Formats: sequence, C-alpha cells, structure tokens
Amino acid sequence: MSEEIERTEREDLFSKAVKAGKRTYFFDVKSTRGNDYYLTITESKKRFGADGKFTYEKHKIFLYKEDFEKFMEGLNESIEVIKQNAPPIIEREATTASPSDEVSFEDLGN
Repeated sequence: MSEEIERTEREDLFSKAVKAGKRTYFFDVKSTRGNDYYLTITESKKRFGADGKFTYEKHKIFLYKEDFEKFMEGLNESIEVIKQNAPPIIEREATTASPSDEVSFEDLGN
C-alpha cells in the first residue's frame, strides 16, 4: 500500500452527509497522525454565477474531543432559545416553500 492510501485510511474514519434544503452538511470523523480523533463539520451550498455555472461554497469547522462537551452545551442552549422564542413555522404549499424552510431543529436532538 502506498503512503497516501495508508494516510487516507487512518484519517477518514466516518462520514455522514445531511441534506437540508439548499445546503448539505458533512460530519466527518478523522484521526490525527497521533491517532487522536476529531470532527469536521462542513456546510456546502451550491451557488450560481452570473454566467449560469455553479460552484460549491464551503465552510468548515474543526471540533476536537476536549471541546465536545462545551460545544454541545452551547449548541443545545442556542437551540432551546430558538425553540422557545422563534415564531412558529407556518406550513406553506410545496410550490411556494423555500427549501431552507424544510430544516427542523427537532432533528438535531438534545
């Protein structure tokens, strides 16, 4: 096996894609050279240029295991604020609904 293949197998341990309207979120568990695990969360959005061609705009965060608890506390607290204070989502007909309206915070869990 080549060094590149061994490196890829060691680093990429798990991947999950979540489609949510116009966006796709990728959750990737990877390992460092020292065999320590971390999570990358990537948001990918399809963008159309003036010429009609599209590209993907990506934003990525790296989350290390020593930060998981604090990250989850902040995420859960933020989701609760939204659940308790945001106006209710009004069901729209399929022809007028925006794909981004399909995202549910209920799916994120606690």
